[in-house]
Amino acid sequence: MKLEILAKDHFYHIYNRGINSEPIFLSNDNKLYFLKLFSKYMIGKIAIYAYCLMDNHFHIVIKVTEEEKIVTQSLSNLFNSYAKAFNKQNDRTGSLFEKHFKRIVIQDENYLRNIIQYVHLNPKNHLDLNYKTYKYSSFQALISDKETKLAREEVLSYFDSIDNFIYCHDFKNEILSEKFTFE
Repeated sequence: MKLEILAKDHFYHIYNRGINSEPIFLSNDNKLYFLKLFSKYMIGKIAIYAYCLMDNHFHIVIKVTEEEKIVTQSLSNLFNSYAKAFNKQNDRTGSLFEKHFKRIVIQDENYLRNIIQYVHLNPKNHLDLNYKTYKYSSFQALISDKETKLAREEVLSYFDSIDNFIYCHDFKNEILSEKFTFE
């Protein structure tokens, strides 16, 4: 399988899961450590539009702002660093993640808006948790006025306003939550 090149000034949905769908985060501390490493390796090379860390997988929506080789190497360093720390902490060896992180180029604004919502709704879809209060997603940081490393203004501009950003998430959540019955 040929991997998508991470071209400068393009948007991507980056995701991966644990090998054999096993957990890659066994604790909240693991998730916090991953986010710390993410900042260390990626800030200044990408703009972060959305993320969500689940127990056995993660999703990140980014815009590449540096050259492809720099970003690819930084992501590789991030995942290797996290895997080594996780393996050491849990007295395990071998691969933590599936072979390569997946990357899908986002080619239009509609898809970008939809993938941001999809990423934020992961806690609801996988664990039936409230996506608005899920701690390991970018949703709260995007609607907050607190300082963030996310590209908040750019993200919200794709939804026209913070109110519409929230409305779109609520609407998609409602649609996904409906149970259809046939008489």
